[in-house]
Amino acid sequence: MSIVVTGATGALGRLVIERLLATVPADRIAAVVRDKEKAAPLAALGVELRIADYDRPGTLAGAFRAGDRVLLVSGSEVGKRVAQHTAVIDAAKAAGVAQLAYTGVLGGPDADFLLAAEHKVTEQLVLDSGLPHTFLRNGWYTENYTANLAPVLEHGAVVANAGDGRVASATRADYAAAAAAVLTGEGHLGAAYELSGDVAWSLEEYAAVVAAATGKEIAYRRVPAAVHQEILVGAGVPEPFAAILVDVDEAIARGRLAGTSGDLARLIGRPTTPLADTVASAVAAL
Repeated sequence: MSIVVTGATGALGRLVIERLLATVPADRIAAVVRDKEKAAPLAALGVELRIADYDRPGTLAGAFRAGDRVLLVSGSEVGKRVAQHTAVIDAAKAAGVAQLAYTGVLGGPDADFLLAAEHKVTEQLVLDSGLPHTFLRNGWYTENYTANLAPVLEHGAVVANAGDGRVASATRADYAAAAAAVLTGEGHLGAAYELSGDVAWSLEEYAAVVAAATGKEIAYRRVPAAVHQEILVGAGVPEPFAAILVDVDEAIARGRLAGTSGDLARLIGRPTTPLADTVASAVAAL
């Protein structure tokens, strides 16, 4: 039996592997990757590489073994994910895996924004498959904001159409630690965890945290959805993805990413990473 992580060279998958290596022998960990060269650092640590591609279902036939515990890290290509996830689920079922954990979205079937649509379909596909499963419904990543600090500092403003909505974000490392806990622990089969940070913050508060960390004046600029869409497209964001980001802000305004269930902190056995810590790290890296 191996613990298998798909998308293992991606931002989240890589962190899950790192977390697993802290407690699990490397020869019990397998990484499903498309690019063997990109995954060479994992192989050097003793992690087994299983080469497969979400877009080529035939390659997934050898990705899993009977009794494996598998983490399906959701694909990053919006619009293609249902077909990709279906291929993984089918291969996992054919192999007879002992657990399929899936990284979905906060709210699960109740999430009502565009980015959630493929996640909801995938959860139903997992249920229909009859596989022993665990749903990891990840909230927003703090890095979704801190990765874009440069334009915020350049213009002195955080621009969004999220109104006064709040975001209970956590770091990728927090979510990775939860995934590792579920893959190595017991009692998680059939569970659906609503994962989010301990504290929900507003974008006005985020602007204040950035200002404190940089010594610059940073304002929160509220704009209508249509204006935000124009700004994002003008900055080079593809129009379909800009529409998704604007829709997420609308969801934030409705409180859809503000939930603080405490599931994440309980799984990782510590408080989630504070917003100010992540901002400070991002500023130091600039």
